[in-house]
Amino acid sequence: MAKFRVFFFLAVLLFASSFLLQVARCQSDSESDADADLVAETVEEGRVSGAVGDDSQNFEGWNFSPASGVETVCVFPKNPSKLVVAGEETEVLIGMKNEGEQSVKVLAIHASIHLPYHHMLVQNLSAMSFNNASVPASVQATFPYTFAVSKYLQAGTFDLVGMIVYEVDQLPYQNIFYNGTIEVTEAGGLVSVETLFLISLGFALFVLFGLWVRGQMQNLSKKTKKVAKVEIGTKTVDASMDEWLQGTAYTQSNKSKKKK
Repeated sequence: MAKFRVFFFLAVLLFASSFLLQVARCQSDSESDADADLVAETVEEGRVSGAVGDDSQNFEGWNFSPASGVETVCVFPKNPSKLVVAGEETEVLIGMKNEGEQSVKVLAIHASIHLPYHHMLVQNLSAMSFNNASVPASVQATFPYTFAVSKYLQAGTFDLVGMIVYEVDQLPYQNIFYNGTIEVTEAGGLVSVETLFLISLGFALFVLFGLWVRGQMQNLSKKTKKVAKVEIGTKTVDASMDEWLQGTAYTQSNKSKKKK
């Protein structure tokens, strides 16, 4: 009975986990679709071009607030599942919408990788600087950003934090265009953590089901082997019973039978 309860609990857990994963995917897809719409609008406005170069400067210590009227979103155009292969480049499109009254001068884009839940820094990704990129008032623009995590990074789930730094009226500001999780896999690896979890859970359920069937078969075999014992032969009377019955009508009747 206990094995059956464990099997039933794990079956419910498998169903619930599959349902939650499906809901998370739907929510992620809906958010990606909304961001993609905004980025598509910025593409229609045209990409803002300028002198672009890689900058080795560490932007991790920068802590500016976002400017009023400036909104940013991002999408992974070729990777909606946000599955990043270690050592390979991943492209991100950043959409900036300037609803302010002054022009926005874009300075740089940078990102970093952190451990989930602890926010411990794992890697500072490459920074991209702009020498002459601006977004006028009431204009939308798109900025491409390409990053690559270290090829030695262990596969797993990490937090990606991406920021775009800009100036408005010569005052620095920054927006976080992405602050969420990504799935890092090794080069050539096709199995994700989600797939491994489902495979392991399915294997555990299969083993428990086999143990439950085996227990049921053993109980059934024990029941079939139980045969009622039948005594064949003369009836024996315990001597202690004879002593206890001395002087009673039972002993007297036995004596009369023996005389005959």
